[in-house]
Amino acid sequence: MAGTEGRFITFEGIEGVGKSTQAALLAQWLRARGKAVVETREPGGAPAAEAIRRVLKESPAGSIPAESELLLIFAARAAHARDRLRPALRSGEWVVCDRFVDASYAYQGAGRGLEMTRVAELEQWIVPDLVPDLTLLLDLPVAEALGRMRDRGVSDRFEQEADGFFHRVRECYLERAAAEPGRVRVIDATGGPQEVAARCRETVLAALAPGDGA
Repeated sequence: MAGTEGRFITFEGIEGVGKSTQAALLAQWLRARGKAVVETREPGGAPAAEAIRRVLKESPAGSIPAESELLLIFAARAAHARDRLRPALRSGEWVVCDRFVDASYAYQGAGRGLEMTRVAELEQWIVPDLVPDLTLLLDLPVAEALGRMRDRGVSDRFEQEADGFFHRVRECYLERAAAEPGRVRVIDATGGPQEVAARCRETVLAALAPGDGA
């Protein structure tokens, strides 16, 4: 769906790599270049999806079974896709989204140990038409990323996971990048926000500029 209408860019990575900051900086840069941009996130991005996000983020650690977590995330994704993503892309807007389906493979698949085929089945049911044009995978060693995260202080249910969980998540992300190098580009997330933002901009220009006027 995102091929000939709007452009769909997603940010991925483990906690602490700076996805939210970089998504906002990229959206700002795209607007300065004359693009109509929708900034959004997952889980969330639509009223029903934001309500589910609160359940997922604020529930006590260990209180939600892995299967329930996966189903809740795709329930939120269904609302997000219907109410925000598809309308924006159809209207020709550029969508910059903090997490999308890759996160389900990494977090619920690799992290929680659920079968990847289950994630794939839900993807094909809920969002078969929504494949990002470009995914920017912000990457840091787990120890560095978690150090940044813990310096922030307050943590949600996902951020309280053990280091081993994030090693599995990161490895899955890198495997997906290796399997889909045309779509998933690994961005070195070391350095300050503006350094990383420059790398993201260069990647967007290289990947999407031909024919797009980016």
